[in-house]
Amino acid sequence: MPNVAQKLIAAHLVAGEPTPGTEIGLRIDQTLTQDATGTMVMLELEALGLDRVRTEVSAQYVDHNLVQADELNMADHLFLRSACRRFGIWYSGPGNGVSHPTHMQHFGVPGKTLIGSDSHTCAAGCLGMLAIGVGGLEVAMAMAGQPLFVRMPRIWGVRLTGELPPWVSAKDVILEMLRRHGVGGGVDKIIEYHGPGLAGLTAMDRHVIANMGAELGATATVFPADDQVAAFLRGQGREADFSELLADPDARYDLTDEIDLSTLEPLIAAPQSPGNVTPVRDVAGEPVHQVVVGSSANPGLRDAAVVAAILAGRRTHPQVSLDVNPASRQTLAELTTMGATLDLVRAGARLHQTGCLGCIGMGQAPAIGRNSLRTFPRNFPGRSGTHDDQVWLCSPETAAAAALTGQITDPRDLPALLGVDQPRVRLPEPMPGIAVLEPPLPPAEAATVELDKAPSIGRLPDLDPLPDRLDLPIALRLGDDISTDEIMPAGARALPHRSDITRLADFVFEQVEHGYADRVRALGPHAIIAGNNYGQGSSREHAAIAPRYLGLRLVVARSYARIHWQNLANFGILALEFADPADYDRLAAGDVLTIDDVRTAVQAGPELTASTQDGRELRLRHRLSPRQIAMVLAGGQIPLLRESEAR
Repeated sequence: MPNVAQKLIAAHLVAGEPTPGTEIGLRIDQTLTQDATGTMVMLELEALGLDRVRTEVSAQYVDHNLVQADELNMADHLFLRSACRRFGIWYSGPGNGVSHPTHMQHFGVPGKTLIGSDSHTCAAGCLGMLAIGVGGLEVAMAMAGQPLFVRMPRIWGVRLTGELPPWVSAKDVILEMLRRHGVGGGVDKIIEYHGPGLAGLTAMDRHVIANMGAELGATATVFPADDQVAAFLRGQGREADFSELLADPDARYDLTDEIDLSTLEPLIAAPQSPGNVTPVRDVAGEPVHQVVVGSSANPGLRDAAVVAAILAGRRTHPQVSLDVNPASRQTLAELTTMGATLDLVRAGARLHQTGCLGCIGMGQAPAIGRNSLRTFPRNFPGRSGTHDDQVWLCSPETAAAAALTGQITDPRDLPALLGVDQPRVRLPEPMPGIAVLEPPLPPAEAATVELDKAPSIGRLPDLDPLPDRLDLPIALRLGDDISTDEIMPAGARALPHRSDITRLADFVFEQVEHGYADRVRALGPHAIIAGNNYGQGSSREHAAIAPRYLGLRLVVARSYARIHWQNLANFGILALEFADPADYDRLAAGDVLTIDDVRTAVQAGPELTASTQDGRELRLRHRLSPRQIAMVLAGGQIPLLRESEAR
């Protein structure tokens, strides 16, 4: 009998058969974009010639690029608003909050599908939705009424039992999953949580767990739509949107795991990967100079309120900068109503505007070599905005403990150290309707809107077809788990140029090699090779578009992260794998890879042969579907569509 994920897929399947490993097409009900990726999506809608979006709900959030250090960010916000008015999209301006909790509060509906140009879109699985982070072009195609094509994942059932002990919270649940399975453990899987332990996890607790399913590499995370989800929607004044969605009593899963919540302890992810998880007690005593609370990973009222309760009547340690980023306007209002903002301010915290901020390297950059504890989802090298950063990921309880002591501290030790009792937080009634969202215009009025394009708004680069022969020098040899933050950095320096690929390309691989962009511009068409899980992390398609603009035509890796692998195909970059992983060790930067008759070879089957300048041969393979092959041959999805229209 079916589980929740299978029911969601069956209700939206429009192409293929749901057999693991095969490509399927899914009807998409809702889309989500944010400002770091949304500008490209709107330019893609313009390139597609779309008149009006064809989804039930599409929403654009401004939550990443909030620092108005010059005119560029505000210019992008004006462009995004004009595009929303033109194409029939909800617009959430600066200050409403991070896209994921804000979308959950306003538009989340059990049983629906949601895709977003943000890898943490999967957070909406907390409400019984099938929510998937994808590249921006796939969101644009869904807005145009096209299905989402994905490889059918295996369903991984994780049974939860017991109740969380004192000083342990939902963040420790997902950190336990990362401790067990690492950053690649969820690849090609949908994680479905079930079991009696769910009864003690609120919808916002589940958001914390579903959000960081992206760090496991999972396609999606799914929870049932049960009493906890009904309570959340009732609090938002949207009880009419609730419909129960449960796994059948005898539901089966492709893979299984079990967590007894009562056995968990406070956990922390050490620099510089979310997979470097260890018990807090094992690293206690490490000095801490910064603590940042908020972001999409711990966005709920409870997560900020528990920090305020622990700090109430006390002062933060003198060496610690405590920063609080409320995740939504509603959460900020509720914190204020219950007096928690005053407790935080009196304790020495700095309250920032609602948004992603330090999570995307937009301010709050730590000092070099100084430990920063964050309730964020990611700590990839340099993501904070500091090249040599030391970012740790933890729960709000562990963050508050460090803010008081100035060192990593197991929060269970606070009663003995400082006389701090386990906080019993009483939350006020929800305050829905605080955010100011702009609804879509009526079609006739929308058709008259002109896009507001400042000179900083660029255009999509022209993408030529894959040539018959590849003769490419290897520009870089990269290791395992290279993130999109390392390929295409975010942060306050790069992200303001996200609408202009010609300028943004200057930052490609800046974390890896200073001056890389200038070097490969002179090199011309080129390849890179990489280890396992290439392209993990953010869904930003700039990590494919900008390297392609600089001449990248071929990537050969041991394995890929799902979203980036698809983004490479979307923009005409051929993504191959080593048939023999040991061949990775036979290649070096500067070697030249040649593939003759590559167009024919890609279409003929998954196996290809490449040669090097000294006559060595390597067996390579691809996992591209016929649909993706057509994209790569044409030079990308948009050139392929233009080809089709020309016929």
